[in-house]
Amino acid sequence: MKIVNQNIQIDGIDKKILRALMTDARTPILEIARLVGISGAAIHQRLRKLEKSGLISGSKFVINPKVLGYTTMAFIGVFLDKAVSNPQAVKQLQKIPEVLECHYTTGNWSVFIKVLCKDNAHLMHVLNHDIQSITGVSRTETFISLDQQIDRQIKI
Repeated sequence: MKIVNQNIQIDGIDKKILRALMTDARTPILEIARLVGISGAAIHQRLRKLEKSGLISGSKFVINPKVLGYTTMAFIGVFLDKAVSNPQAVKQLQKIPEVLECHYTTGNWSVFIKVLCKDNAHLMHVLNHDIQSITGVSRTETFISLDQQIDRQIKI
């Protein structure tokens, strides 16, 4: 993972470029150039600078999991029997495709994970057979998301 330069300076033009790409990463460079009022070459140069700084890295399509039948989102606090179990537990969690995120946290849990399943039965299977069977996992605490009410990136 590239370390982000904490001292990067971005100006109003950089912000306009970033906002356009955050809205739709497929926006053509020439369209952004017209919007911002500078040449396409200047847009490319600024994007290279922002990528080199680590502020941006690539682009991706956002898949709607509900269309594929994944309707149960859950957040799971994972308790480990020892802190030294963390690296091995995370390696095992990485092998579970339903685990979308894993965070090392303060508080009661050793790690906090975000899981996406087709339904509650699928979630129960992932919990009982995949997560709770990992060596070092002493117990879990599960929170099912009823509805995601905010979904956004940091404001630029």
